[in-house]
Amino acid sequence: MKSAVENLNPTRVRLTVEVPFEELKSNLDAAYKKINQQVTVPGFRKGKIPARVIDQRFGRGAVLEEAVNDALPGLYQSAVEEGELNPLGQPEVDITELKDNELLAFTAEVDVRPKIEIPDYSGIEVTVEAAEVSDEDVDKAVEQLRERFASTTVVERAAAEGDVVKIDLEAKVDGEVLDDGVANGVDYTIGSGELLDGIDDAVTGLEAGATATFTSELKGGSAAGKEAEVKVDVTSVSARELPELDDDFAQLASEFDTLDELREDSRKRLGQSKKYEQATEAQEKVLDELIGLAEIPVPEKLLEDEVNTRKHNLINHQLAQMGIDLAAYLKMQDKSEEDFDAELKEQAEKGIKTQFLLDELVNTEKLNVSQEELTEHLMRRAQSSGMSPDQFAQAVVEGGQVPMLVGEVARGKALAVVVEAATVKDSNGEVVDLDDEDETAETVAADAEASDDTEAASTEAEADKPEADKA
Repeated sequence: MKSAVENLNPTRVRLTVEVPFEELKSNLDAAYKKINQQVTVPGFRKGKIPARVIDQRFGRGAVLEEAVNDALPGLYQSAVEEGELNPLGQPEVDITELKDNELLAFTAEVDVRPKIEIPDYSGIEVTVEAAEVSDEDVDKAVEQLRERFASTTVVERAAAEGDVVKIDLEAKVDGEVLDDGVANGVDYTIGSGELLDGIDDAVTGLEAGATATFTSELKGGSAAGKEAEVKVDVTSVSARELPELDDDFAQLASEFDTLDELREDSRKRLGQSKKYEQATEAQEKVLDELIGLAEIPVPEKLLEDEVNTRKHNLINHQLAQMGIDLAAYLKMQDKSEEDFDAELKEQAEKGIKTQFLLDELVNTEKLNVSQEELTEHLMRRAQSSGMSPDQFAQAVVEGGQVPMLVGEVARGKALAVVVEAATVKDSNGEVVDLDDEDETAETVAADAEASDDTEAASTEAEADKPEADKA
């Protein structure tokens, strides 16, 4: 077999392959055997029909077609390996010549991973928010904890902001009560903003047994995005009482004996959270700078497939679970479909570029993934998915997604290499020392490849990954 590679553009090649007929002997034998099992010729036992009889009765062309179809995948793969190519997706194959007992010639056009030159990233500088915890931050955290331990007492008076009302709801659209528009016994804290727009004004001032109606745009369900007339019946009004902020509260709400110890622990936890946010911000900005320094062509077909995959996952997974369609989602986001498509394309393009660039960096830096690193990553992914490690691992293995996870870890390590070489300062001008770079980098790299808006269920994570990862 002879093969040659023609570069059509930086991301697409044409393979030209010529195969002497003697190399197709095994495929021809298999074709005759297959046809033998499928046809019946009087005077011959099934499976024992001579080749010349098959040629006479069914035509040599049928045999050649079967043999060529059987041979093409292996011949294509051999040409790919000979050309040292990294194909993306399926090839477009065209048989250019087929001479019986002489020659088979075909071409195959396919997208390939572009050759990328890693830019000098040692001079990258980024600025991130300072990881500072103020007294106000601690006060807010303690107050949120205090809210969780609030008690309620039924009162005989009109409802006011901060009260908890037990209510029944009925929503109508165009005068018809919705099948999913009735809810009874709902507890709602006035002013929390957790239910429909307009409900706070409607229930404020009502006593138990009173009724009010208001108009609101539905945020979910079968009529999401539509204006509804909502009737609300107040069945009880309860006043919320917050516990005193003292040592007794600290003992009630935590393992600490004093309020000062509780506040100090809150400060520590907030500091850790802000450090993690700072590391994430640093790596996102470093990644953006790195992509901006590199020339990374993106195959048009790959980009189209990636956009379609992300849109499909959003509509059929996230929005379907929320009970809304794309039109309702866009209305809630105050976006046109054109703006949405443009954003989706931008996200998909960044995801593909991120994967191409970090994969090349993995090869350049000769980065490997240990079993321990893979296990730790799997544990984190399982935790974020709400599955047990065993369940997640089983889903990964059954879905053939182990290489995908290995790639995520490797790209995270590659990004950590770049961040380590970069200069990161906070908004106060201080150099930032980033800890646990690999773990954060894995998250940042994975988020860049598959945006949050399009991430599906964890067991279907493969569908969310860039098409380049699946090719």
